[in-house]
Amino acid sequence: MKIIKVKDYDEMSKKACKLIVDKIKELNDPILGLATGSTPEGLYQQIIGKYKQGEVSFKNVTTFNLDEYVGLDGDHPNSYRYFMNDKLFKHIDISLDQTFVPNGIANDLKAECNDYEQLIQDVGGIDLQVLGLGTNGHIAFNEPGTSFDSRTSVVDLTQETLESNRRFFDSIEEVPTQALSMGIGSVIEAKEIILLVSGESKAKALSLAINGEITEDLPASILQQHDHVTIIADEAALSQVK
Repeated sequence: MKIIKVKDYDEMSKKACKLIVDKIKELNDPILGLATGSTPEGLYQQIIGKYKQGEVSFKNVTTFNLDEYVGLDGDHPNSYRYFMNDKLFKHIDISLDQTFVPNGIANDLKAECNDYEQLIQDVGGIDLQVLGLGTNGHIAFNEPGTSFDSRTSVVDLTQETLESNRRFFDSIEEVPTQALSMGIGSVIEAKEIILLVSGESKAKALSLAINGEITEDLPASILQQHDHVTIIADEAALSQVK
């Protein structure tokens, strides 16, 4: 586990961008795993900037997102498909046919999850997975107590996660209570992982993820067992790490 300490959110985003651009240049047909939420927004802005400067092309890149809300279609402003299109995809030279996000309105959600797993397997797995960290230690929408062997599935969101995500909706009643999420077993099969963490609110979870017991009560703790994890975190997020 490699830890890169940065001053602030902006530097975190720049460091992550460099790692991703370098990986895209290294591989012929890179497969990226992407995340949503406020943490990677700065990263995506940096990536767009590098693309506009002519430093990187995404024509040969395929992406898989970690999760999607159940019940929101891709045109809904709070869906993760909409987020990815708006924050990244429409600003770079990637074909939308090469960008995959679980379908939250699929008629058969279990089949959608199985198909998503198969898609990832068919392309040979994810080369580089971007993760954020929940205040309760969740990765993707894998809440505390999720099995380390879990695969892509329909998950129930905890009250803490609903409260955290309510800022994106008009009221907490509008926040979907379920999501389709890659499982922890799916996530850790990525060849490399970048964990982005910013802010004091994540400090306790990050400290436990790095130095604490490996336990399903803190999903991110499983990253201690992965051979190629890079944590990029700012001073505030690392404030409780010994």
